[in-house]
Amino acid sequence: MGTRSLTRFIETYELKYKNGKKKIVSKPITCVYRQYDGYPDGHGKELADFLNSGEMVNGIGSTDKRVFNGLGCLAAQFIKEFKDGAGNIYIHEPDSKDCWEQYVYEVIYNFDTKELKLTCYDVYDKRFLFEGNPKEFYTILQTA
Repeated sequence: MGTRSLTRFIETYELKYKNGKKKIVSKPITCVYRQYDGYPDGHGKELADFLNSGEMVNGIGSTDKRVFNGLGCLAAQFIKEFKDGAGNIYIHEPDSKDCWEQYVYEVIYNFDTKELKLTCYDVYDKRFLFEGNPKEFYTILQTA
C-alpha cells in the first residue's frame, strides 16, 4: 500500500475595487494525485527539487536555464517530469480532496508579488508540516 498525496497548483492575485477595498483571489489550476511515495522525504523532496531547478518568468527568452512561464507551464512541466508510464501519477480536478491522501502539497504562485510558495499538510495529523519558500523545504526532512 502506498503513501498517497495530492499536489495542487494554485495561482493567487489581488483584486482592487474602486472603493479601495482589496480581495485576494485563488485560482486552482490543476491537482495531481500520487499513489505512492507521497511522504515528505519522497514526493515532497522531489517536488522541492523540481521547483528549485528553475525560475518563474513572464515570457520566454533565450536561456540555458529551466524556466516556468507561469504556473500553467510549471504544472505541465511537473507532470512531464514525474509521469513515466501507467499508474502512480494522475490528473484530478483542481479542488480534489478525500482521495485517501495522507499529504497535501500546494504550489502557490502569487501573480502580483511573483512569489512561489510551497506548503505540505499532513491530513492524518491535521497539521501543516511546512509553509514557505521551496528552497527552505529541506529543513523539515529531518523532523517529518
